[in-house]
Amino acid sequence: MSIESLACMSLSDGPSAQAFFAEAQALAVQWGVVLRTPPPEPTTCCGRGCNGCVWEGFFAATAFWREDALAALIAAKAL
Repeated sequence: MSIESLACMSLSDGPSAQAFFAEAQALAVQWGVVLRTPPPEPTTCCGRGCNGCVWEGFFAATAFWREDALAALIAAKAL
C-alpha cells in the first residue's frame, strides 16, 4: 500500500479506522518507522447518539493519528 492510498482510506467507523491503523503500521514496519500507538476504540458508548459522544473523540484522535503517521511515513520516504 502507498502513502497516497493510506491518505484516502475511510475513517467513518470503527472497522475502517482499525483497517487504517493496521495498514499504516504494516507500511511503517516495512520502512523501519516507529509509529505511536493508535487511539483505542471507546468501550463506554451508550448508543443513544449523545452530543459529544465518545466516538466523536475517537474519530478526532484517529484523524490526528493519521496526520502524524502520514507525516512520519512521508519523512521516511524522503530519506
